[in-house]
Amino acid sequence: MTEILTFGCRLNAYESEIIRGHARAAGLDGAVIVNTCAVTAEAERQARQAIRRARRQNPDARIIVTGCAAEIDPARFRAMPEVDGVVGNKAKLKAETYFQVPVAASPPSLTLPRKGGGDALTSPSPSTGEGMDREAIQGGGGATADAALLAGFEGRARAFVEVQHGCDHRCTFCVIPFGRGPSRSVPLGAVVDRVRALHEAGMQEIVLSGVDLTSYGLDLPGKPTLGNAVRRLLALVPDLPRLRLSSLDPAEIDDELIALYGDEPRLMPHVHLSLQAGDDLILKRMKRRHTCEQAIAIADRIRAVRPGTAFGADLIAGFPTETDAMFANTLRHVDEAGLTFLHVFPFSPRPGTPAARMPQVHGPVRRARAAALRDRGTQRLSAFLDVAVGRHARILVETPRIGRTEHYASAELDRDAPPGAIVSAAITGRAGDRLQARIR
Repeated sequence: MTEILTFGCRLNAYESEIIRGHARAAGLDGAVIVNTCAVTAEAERQARQAIRRARRQNPDARIIVTGCAAEIDPARFRAMPEVDGVVGNKAKLKAETYFQVPVAASPPSLTLPRKGGGDALTSPSPSTGEGMDREAIQGGGGATADAALLAGFEGRARAFVEVQHGCDHRCTFCVIPFGRGPSRSVPLGAVVDRVRALHEAGMQEIVLSGVDLTSYGLDLPGKPTLGNAVRRLLALVPDLPRLRLSSLDPAEIDDELIALYGDEPRLMPHVHLSLQAGDDLILKRMKRRHTCEQAIAIADRIRAVRPGTAFGADLIAGFPTETDAMFANTLRHVDEAGLTFLHVFPFSPRPGTPAARMPQVHGPVRRARAAALRDRGTQRLSAFLDVAVGRHARILVETPRIGRTEHYASAELDRDAPPGAIVSAAITGRAGDRLQARIR
């Protein structure tokens, strides 16, 4: 059986399932495929550590490395004596790639040939991405729009459908555009077909995902907005009970999408915002395209049409030049924006990015600020869950006793229910970060 080691985002996790299927079809029994992440230096360190551990534990295994870190700096992974081959992000989703893997473990630093011979399957991105523009990365660093239409599954409960891939923006801390390429959208017809097929196969909740989901449609004829696409999707798949959206950029959320939260109960009342910071000067230095005031205004507009909506956010602690006062602004922003689910990262400088050349905040300070943000998130989540006690919820069952409410709160059921079912339940209490629920 092929072993897949996955690092980084949920998108990577579900792409790993596609890789698993292709590797199985190619007969790669005993191979180890490492799907790397480039968001932080720690993610890359963990991937290299896992590669070395995999070689110690599997001396005869073929070890193949792919993912964003391998796309951005393939030479570094090829230089590892444990690695048999490196595969770029574009090639990793193609079935034919895995029929080209050597039959047995290969000499150190071997690169996989293209079909019919040639260079490595990695795209020709330089090791740092420094100075690259859209034209430079157009040909590499990601799947085509067709390849981007893939689905991953969380058991029998929900499916994630990637409808957008890549990113055209250049936040000063981020290397993802160099690993994933420019923004590409999947035409709505193909999205509808995939969502309909998944629902007919039993999926009750679909999550639309993308690297920069709110840029959906800008590269399609007529430039449909994400809100327009979601409205049409729900109209064309009328029996789908639940639709959820992954991370949204507050600078790109369109008016139709905001209205849809009020009009369409099947669009779940849970919004995850890509905020990154709660201080305007830091946002400017990050090259983000929103202010704190604009982010709060977006949250307020959605709450106005859908009271009780739960909000989450990505936040970076200890960005270069961040002072104590600036960090205090971010802590205050968590409360002012009414955030509940926080995804917190201590800043990690990525080689070749503008932020890596800015004056750095000391590591212990970054880690302490990340811990403080997580503590604030725990407090906010506890308060949110306490308000839910005594109310009713419809819970999507993930395992026989655990599920998620419409607001994405975790809930423990009082008795078993079939995974994939949606049950009506009374919220009777809270235990830590999980609600207690009695099936009605």
